Amino acid sequence: MRKADLINKISDKTGIPKVDVLVTLETMFREIKASLASGENLYIRGFGSFIIKKRAAKIGRNIKKNVAVAIPEHFIPAFKPAKEFVQEIKSSPNIKEAPEVKEEPED
Repeated sequence: MRKADLINKISDKTGIPKVDVLVTLETMFREIKASLASGENLYIRGFGSFIIKKRAAKIGRNIKKNVAVAIPEHFIPAFKPAKEFVQEIKSSPNIKEAPEVKEEPED
């Protein structure tokens, strides 16, 4: 499912115009990014948590030049699903095996 498909589904189920759903979703994404960028985690009960994870410094390797490269300590965004969310997915009869992951550009 893509963002456009999600917007269409929400609009169809709620009767809210697609433009309003788009604006709401974009605002939600912007606020999640702003919250994480300011160092604040975001918790949504029953859905999950958007958190900041710390990655320790390590030594990587540039395989083209065969040179060791120091990768500094950094922070990355992560999503941790709520127990209810995980349980709902596990008990879903529609999922038989892992879906194919397609490389698509971000919207």
